[in-house]
Amino acid sequence: MPGAGSRRSISAPHRMHWITIPSSFMERDSSSSAFDYDASVIPAIVLAAGRSSRMGRAKALLPLGGGETFLTRIVGTFLDAGVDDVVIVVGHERDEIVQTFAASGLPARFAVNADYDRGQLSSLLAGIAVVDRPGVSAVLMTLVDVPFVSAATVRAVVDHYRRTRAAVVRPTSGARHGHPLLIERALFGELRAAEHDSGPKPIVRAHASAAGDLPIADEGAYLDIDTVEEYARAISDRSIAGADDARPARRPGSL
Repeated sequence: MPGAGSRRSISAPHRMHWITIPSSFMERDSSSSAFDYDASVIPAIVLAAGRSSRMGRAKALLPLGGGETFLTRIVGTFLDAGVDDVVIVVGHERDEIVQTFAASGLPARFAVNADYDRGQLSSLLAGIAVVDRPGVSAVLMTLVDVPFVSAATVRAVVDHYRRTRAAVVRPTSGARHGHPLLIERALFGELRAAEHDSGPKPIVRAHASAAGDLPIADEGAYLDIDTVEEYARAISDRSIAGADDARPARRPGSL
């Protein structure tokens, strides 16, 4: 793996922390301020708090071979792309997820969403509450259900945002929209004010534009694995599951 000096940093490095987010903090106001977008910080938030009821077990813990799980694969991809501040939002089965992830040695932070049954928006807000600070211009958000997105796709999304300043950037292939989703900081207030039952989609759709839809051919960006059958198909499809088999081993903490 290339050394730390060869990796382009998108955000500042952090060691792993355990953070519980109170609801009042998640709902605080955060207005955007002026800063240099090209030097701005763009952290990543991985949503892994749900019950995974259709899968029957926590998707974050599902093995992918080579010692990787859904969660370690996703976090490793963000690190390979140069995203040094990765926050994992956990809720259901959080102790097992944290303990299993810690064994990987990958640097990340954790946020606990005690209200994970309220839906995806509550987890996104838990992550935003951790990463939102001066200098942050946007966040990358992905689901733990989407483990096969490539580092090249992550870099392309960030580069596209810095060129276009689109409020929402998302991989696009025909009518499909994939992950990671980039959300500009100016939308954080709207997300906090939104109805939890509706999730983030209405706000994302309201601010999506042709400028922010980035044509991406990476099938891993669109593969959302929710069921045992989808998991089995993905593992057997070497064109997706084995796409990054040749990448060198990471050195944990080498940012």
